[in-house]
Amino acid sequence: MTRKVFWDDPYAVSHQTCVSSVKGGDIELASTIFFAFSGGQESDHGLIAGHPVLAARKEGARIVYTLPPSHGLQVGQPVHVEIEWERRYRLMRLHFAAELVLELFYRALDGVGKVGAHIAPDKARIDFAWPENIAPRLPDFSDMANRIISSNREIATGFDDVPNERRYWEIQGFSRVPCGGTHVRSTGEVGQIRLRRNNIGKGKERVEIFLCEP
Repeated sequence: MTRKVFWDDPYAVSHQTCVSSVKGGDIELASTIFFAFSGGQESDHGLIAGHPVLAARKEGARIVYTLPPSHGLQVGQPVHVEIEWERRYRLMRLHFAAELVLELFYRALDGVGKVGAHIAPDKARIDFAWPENIAPRLPDFSDMANRIISSNREIATGFDDVPNERRYWEIQGFSRVPCGGTHVRSTGEVGQIRLRRNNIGKGKERVEIFLCEP
């Protein structure tokens, strides 16, 4: 099992660890700050021992990183891990924004069901089953989300189930939501967001979430 330091400290941008497994271009680390695609959140970008990470994937409780075949790393070798902070921070902000909007949908839209999600550094999206055009309701959802964001409330994270690595985020008095992604510490860090509808087919709606940059 890979120890996931990105849960303990999602703000860490560098980390010293050692190689625990090597199979060709694929390696594993004893511990890591490098998030691998999960729950719709894209993988981090960065370097391991100066080598670019070409891909990162979860395999149960393990994380496997693909490096260039010429990496030359060996089991037990100390390595330095670096991630692109700007990308990570945007993913953190957009991940929480998407989770917040989805939670507001669940509260307001009886019978709504999520069918997909994707968190990228430029935008997040939520796909859900809903029989009507959601666009007329988006201004209200945007206002509700931005009020919570502006309140700058603490976002707590932790484990519901340690052996199975099931985690959650929680805003006291608002909601507790299962989620294994990386999150900011407070809603105010997200900054204001805007929502846009993108129709993907009969009975399905897509809402895209953007950060309102200065």
